[in-house]
Amino acid sequence: MPLTYASYLDLEKLLALQKPRSSPPEHDEMLFIIIHQTYELWFKELLHEFEKIKSDFSAGDLFGAIHTFKRVRTILKVLVAQVDILETMTPSSFSSFRDRLETASGFQSVQFREIEFALGYKRASTLQYLKPDFPEYQRLQQLLHARSVVDHFYDFLETRGAQIPADLKNRDVTQPN
Repeated sequence: MPLTYASYLDLEKLLALQKPRSSPPEHDEMLFIIIHQTYELWFKELLHEFEKIKSDFSAGDLFGAIHTFKRVRTILKVLVAQVDILETMTPSSFSSFRDRLETASGFQSVQFREIEFALGYKRASTLQYLKPDFPEYQRLQQLLHARSVVDHFYDFLETRGAQIPADLKNRDVTQPN
């Protein structure tokens, strides 16, 4: 079977992922789901871009890192702009399906925590909200102990002759920087 737009993007699966829980259906629940799924896709891309930035800094490629930071900035603008769409939902519309979410909350976004950790805003207490046998727990645990984008930037500066204070170079990477 030849590759098509739909098959390359796996659209059949992607478009089947929106599963409103309200019955009868509440119109704005679909919007709510799509907005949050889109956030998670952009979070995935941000994490991908942060790895590129760390790699660029490690390779001494400042211009590559700057280019990727510009992309990150643009993605963040899109994320902020999505709030405008979400704000078209009235409080009463949200209330019409909020109870179907039970205890689910955006606070539970593991990728958002991964972004925080990748940028150096680390708090081990974040892990207490996940069970140790969840794959997400392992990912966060790895990022907690990994060097952040900021740490890679310090390394880059040091290779360019900057004097990085010892407390920054030798800091506990599991703590916020």
